[in-house]
Amino acid sequence: MMTPVNNELGDILQRLFETIRNRRDAAPDASYTASLLAEGPQRCAQKFGEEAVEAAIAGAIGDEKALTHEAADVFYHLLVLMASAGVSPEDVAAALRTREGVSGHDEKAARGK
Repeated sequence: MMTPVNNELGDILQRLFETIRNRRDAAPDASYTASLLAEGPQRCAQKFGEEAVEAAIAGAIGDEKALTHEAADVFYHLLVLMASAGVSPEDVAAALRTREGVSGHDEKAARGK
């Protein structure tokens, strides 16, 4: 039996997204987040990809400490990319909600992938 998901991660990610959204109007030289957002979705996507690769490598070699830190970077950069592209956590939650109880194979087939 699975244990209930701790809401702490969701709460932290929601606060982080709000911080990212609030930094959109900050001076790029005063905020790393603002500088990423100012460079546009392509740069945000590039940074997300770099962090995802680093997380994948840490996971593949079994480095739990590195994976933990890289996963945090992945979450941050994914949220920056989402903010840059106009996608909210609520949008993602709605997409996930439609997948609950659906086989991954069936869900992918329905999307034509």
